[in-house]
Amino acid sequence: MAKEIRALEENKTWVVEDLPSGKKPISCKWVYWVKYNSDGSIQRYKARLIIHGDYQVEGFDYNKTFAPVAFAPVAKMTSVRCFLAIAIAKGWELHQMDVNNTFLHKDLKEEVFMKMPPGFSSSGENKV
Repeated sequence: MAKEIRALEENKTWVVEDLPSGKKPISCKWVYWVKYNSDGSIQRYKARLIIHGDYQVEGFDYNKTFAPVAFAPVAKMTSVRCFLAIAIAKGWELHQMDVNNTFLHKDLKEEVFMKMPPGFSSSGENKV
């Protein structure tokens, strides 16, 4: 969890501030899972902070949605298989990469106020 928070802070994903009057913060939660090696042994434990965006109202809280799935491949498996077949036929060298954290690299137009993550706090009772 600390590694995830550190990465989000280093990338300036958010700013901790007081909740403005008239604004409603959105809750968040931690999702945990185990990443395994190909032999079935445990490689590491992972934690991802997710926000409960399903409590927002379209047109009021947001205008567009972007919903990356943190636990599933971004590409369709048929596309991956096709790419691998071409790489094998052409003799390309392949390397696997694991992304430590994922987030949007684009500024949001809407303001989103999220409650402090469970297990982490900041000075002040009304911080978001």
